[in-house]
Formats: sequence, C-alpha cells, structure tokens
Amino acid sequence: MTYARTLARVETYFDQTAHRTWERLTSDAPVSRIRETVRRGRDAMRAQLISRLPQDLHGMRVLDAGCGTGQLSADLAARGAEVVGVDVSPRLIDIAQARLPGHLSGRVTFRAGDMLHADIGPVDFTIAMDSLIYYTRPDLADALHRLQDRTRHAVVFTLAPRTPLLMAMWRVGKLFPRSDRSPVMVPHAHAPLARALQGRGTLTALDRVTSGFYISQALELRP
Repeated sequence: MTYARTLARVETYFDQTAHRTWERLTSDAPVSRIRETVRRGRDAMRAQLISRLPQDLHGMRVLDAGCGTGQLSADLAARGAEVVGVDVSPRLIDIAQARLPGHLSGRVTFRAGDMLHADIGPVDFTIAMDSLIYYTRPDLADALHRLQDRTRHAVVFTLAPRTPLLMAMWRVGKLFPRSDRSPVMVPHAHAPLARALQGRGTLTALDRVTSGFYISQALELRP
C-alpha cells in the first residue's frame, strides 16, 4: 500500500470511526482499564519526546506532525515555541482548536492535511508521535527524508517496535482485515531503518514505552 493510500485510510478511520474514542482517550474522562494503560503510555511517550527539545523554545518553530487532539502542540507552545500542528483528520483538528488554552492561541496554528506538505515551510524541530506507525519501510524512509529536509535540528518520532508480540498482532491483522478498524501498524527494527536512512543523518533509538496495549519506540534523526 502506497503512502497516499495509507494516508487516506488513516483519515477515513479517524474521521468516520475513531474521533470520539480518541477525543475521550486524550482527555481526563473515565475510560476502561485497557484504555487507561494506553493513556498512561501515551503520556509517558509524549513527555519523553518533548524532553529531547530545549526547555526554552522561544524563537523556535516546531512541527507537530500528526498532532491529533493537540496535547503535544499545547505543551510545545507553553515552552514558547511557534507551533504548526498538522493532522490528516479535520475532526481531530476541530477538537485540538477547541481545547487549546486561550493564552496559547497566538503560538499555535492548526491545519488539516498531509504532514509532508511542502508549504508547511522550514522548522527547527519536528515531532511525529504515533503518526508514522502505519507505513512500510520505503514510505517511512521517504517520509523521514522529507521531514528532515525542512527540519534544522532533529526529527523525533515513534514507531511500533519489531517485537514478537507486535509481530504476532500484525500477522493476525493482515490475515483478518476489517474496514472499521484502525489501519494496521507496521513494526520496524532499528537496524534496517538505519540502513535505509544511511547518509541522511544519525538515527538514535531512545527509550521504549510499554504500558498495557501501548508499545512504542522513540527515535531521533539528526543531521
């Protein structure tokens, strides 16, 4: 499946099926015990990714690539960054805009569309949390190249790690596809991805977060 087809599938899923679930998961509303583990895992991962950026982001422009409901965008703006939050789902962008605290509104621009679109312009840092997890290695490498080309310092992102558990889940998902389910995550190992990015920068594996059904690997790509 090509990047464009996968992107369209992600948009359809979040706009037509999952935006209400995602709205609840990324709030303080009560959720099931399983979703609570996912919420805790996402909170831990978001804290790790933002820790890779300077504490003081005044004068810096940051792309929140796949911003969802805007939690990370708000965190970045609170540190002083000028933030561009992009998500393929217009409904998630509506939620992000409604949730953004008023005192941060001048620091964040939300837009619905492709996080790789050229007119986003240059940025100092890019964070892509759980927005690159659906792509095969060639499409992933190409997306990282394009993000890096506009990013001055570092692209910090997450992937599904290639663990036995996730590979088993991936194979089951491939065997029994359902149109109403999230697009299947594609697990990746560090070494093959590093080879695909050879000559484009240094790929560093950061910490892995495992919390119930949330399993995610943080990575950083620097020139």
